[in-house]
This record gives sequence, C-alpha cells and structure tokens, in this order.
Amino acid sequence: MRADPETGAGAAESTETVDAVERALDAFRTGDPVCVHDFADREGETDIVYPAEAVDETAVAHMRNDAGGLVCVAVDGAVGDAFELPFLADALDHPAVDDDPDYDDRSSFSLPVNHRETFTGITDADRAKTIVEVANAAARVRADPTAYGPENFAAEFRVPGHVHVLRGDCDGLAGRTGHTELGLAMAGATDRAPAAVVCEMLDDETGDALAPADAAAYADHRGIPYVEGAALVEALR
Repeated sequence: MRADPETGAGAAESTETVDAVERALDAFRTGDPVCVHDFADREGETDIVYPAEAVDETAVAHMRNDAGGLVCVAVDGAVGDAFELPFLADALDHPAVDDDPDYDDRSSFSLPVNHRETFTGITDADRAKTIVEVANAAARVRADPTAYGPENFAAEFRVPGHVHVLRGDCDGLAGRTGHTELGLAMAGATDRAPAAVVCEMLDDETGDALAPADAAAYADHRGIPYVEGAALVEALR
C-alpha cells in the first residue's frame, strides 16, 4: 500500500498488517492460538486456530467454550493424498449430497474420525488425542511421503468419529483461501506439522458468526493475536 505523503496513513496501516502477521506466526511457533478472520465477502467468520500438534484438552475446552463452532483438524493436500482421504461429498452416495456452498466452490470436509485409543471420542481429552495423532501422522507423511498409505491411517483412526478432518487445497493459498488453507499456511511458515485446528467463533446472543470487531476485542482482551486473512494471503502465498 502506498503511504499518503501528508498523513503517512498507508505506511502505518502496512506496518500494522505486517506486525499482525508476525504476532500470529510467533504464536503458532510457540503452540498458541490465533484468531483469524477470513474475508467479508467469503464466510465473514473469525476462527480460533491452533497448530494441531500443540492441542491438548485445555485447548479443546477453550474452543468449545469461547468459540462454539465445529472443532476440525485440517491437513494439507499432500497428507490427504498419501492417506487417500476423500472429500466427504465424494465419499457419500445419497441424494442429500450437495457440495455447492455460497462462499466457495466446494467445502473442505473429509472424514470424521476418532483415534482408536479413544472411548466415545467426544470428550475434550478424546478429541485432543485424535487431533494430536492426526498431526503426528501428518508429520510422518511430510518426513517420508511414500511410507504411509490409507492402511496406516485406518490402523490409527476409525470412522465415523467426532473430529472432522479437512483437506487443504493441494495448491495451498494459491488455490483456496479458506480457514483450512490459512491455518495450514501458518503451520508451514512456522515449521509445524502440516495440520491445523480451526473452530468458528459464534455470538452467544445472536447465534450468528461473531462480528470481526467483537472477535478482535476478544482477542485483545485474551492476549491472542488477531489477523486478517488478506494479510496472511499477502504474506504467505
């Protein structure tokens, strides 16, 4: 952005944007959450996003209580390919299947899973176990993409389950700019496992998506970085 020669407003805004991205990446490096607003003309939602490998039951409780949306774990396209994870809409044969959301060309939902060492799969501890083991599996694929296949995934996870796996676009942010890809881009930029957890923030009073200003105020109050999706796309694509 070009700065206004008299006010310097453009330069100040640009600096704030860069600082917001750096704060977000610093948080991801240390395993802490980030509040990410995607785009006003897309979902218009703010998600609490964690590096998946850092999630514990306290983090799941945080998302459940302070966000209220669906707790999902995203893996990148290479991991999805290695484990042959289908898009859920492609795996189902039912007349209700209609994967044409208003906000994008398709959703990123893959299989809902539980780790095989969980019980019901829904408790904070069970979901944290599933999420961390998905991240560990993703890290193994990154280290040796040819050594793992769908049978390895099936040995660790069962379907149906209580944690929805999301498949990131194989082209990353160049192919899609949803929270799935934004979280994975932060993971990639901070040398984390190629897996990120996302959970939409909802308004307790209206039940709608939490307004960006309210999400930013929440993040400031809790000491959590808040960043716009556009800033992440500009910095990380």
